[in-house]
Amino acid sequence: MSSDQTTTHVVIGGGVVGAATAYALATGGERVLLLEQHGRGHHLGSSHGATRIFRQGYADPEYVALTTRALERWDALETASGETLLDRTGAVDHGRPEVVDAIAAALSDAGIPHETLTQEAAAARWPGLAFEGHVLAHATAGRIRSADAIEVFLTLAERTGLAELRFDTRVTGIEDHGDTVTVSSSEPDGTVLRTTTRSVVAATGSWAPALVGDLLAARGASLPAIRVTQEQPAHFPSHLADDAWPSFVHYPLDGGDVYGLLTPGEGVKVGFHGTGPVVDPDARDFTAVPEELERLQAYIARFVPGVDPTEPSPISCLYDNSPDDDFVMDRRGPITVATGFSGHGFKFAPLLGEMLADLATGGAPHPRFALA
Repeated sequence: MSSDQTTTHVVIGGGVVGAATAYALATGGERVLLLEQHGRGHHLGSSHGATRIFRQGYADPEYVALTTRALERWDALETASGETLLDRTGAVDHGRPEVVDAIAAALSDAGIPHETLTQEAAAARWPGLAFEGHVLAHATAGRIRSADAIEVFLTLAERTGLAELRFDTRVTGIEDHGDTVTVSSSEPDGTVLRTTTRSVVAATGSWAPALVGDLLAARGASLPAIRVTQEQPAHFPSHLADDAWPSFVHYPLDGGDVYGLLTPGEGVKVGFHGTGPVVDPDARDFTAVPEELERLQAYIARFVPGVDPTEPSPISCLYDNSPDDDFVMDRRGPITVATGFSGHGFKFAPLLGEMLADLATGGAPHPRFALA
């Protein structure tokens, strides 16, 4: 059985970027159909889980400026929803002096309040952490209630009356007709839905290359090589009160990046950034690599004394990594793509939704995120 329909925009992907895009389009007066291959609030992509870090601590001035714009949108989303979505716990960065000092310089240039501390002063303020190298803190950072945020985007989009959301609906093909595309999708009851539109937004992260890579190539545009990895942070039981934990990023003197934050009710989440094995997003085992878990526990024992390193609760998540860690957001004809969020995109979600909605309605791409 099949059915045909038309709509102004089709957004593929119900993770945070797709949800934010549907919200931005619908609140802008555009009619939109969102298609998500898994269930509402599923755990099979990059957006699941209760918490994400919000921070402005980038060494790159352009990303610092984007965090300021994103923070304004988070505030507006809280006002629109009446819900708290960002807990201002503050954040602390420490480790390699060249990295931490570059972050401090970028924050100074942007006029964002911050402070530098000695390791001893930082340990006295945050006894759950041990510090090395230079230490920097900024109070505008904190913890995003990520699962709540996705649900807010979806719910507010629905309330406009302009957004239709379909879950457990897998896109099986996209036919490019020039000025329009037809998106074929399989409904939970087996119905094949064919939707013709002048605008499809593939906000599909790790699935984007397979879904729209060939379509973009046929239009003379190349997606960068997106490396999909299965990352394995873990929650650890905290010895301390919840308000003792900032969000934190560590740049160890011997290399690598580590991040962490409290997830209330679950423990302190800590993970190595971007070190997981390459996977097919449709064929993951969701299993922690024992050696990597042991390495994380050893790190915890040294640098996170406020938790119990012997009782990890491993988490499995996807990164869609671009070669330079920049986002990929651009449009060719009726096809808009969003991928390459490289493990640091969630904090920008309401802004990314606006940027993609602008692309889908004829706007120009951000030069840094444009396709070759």
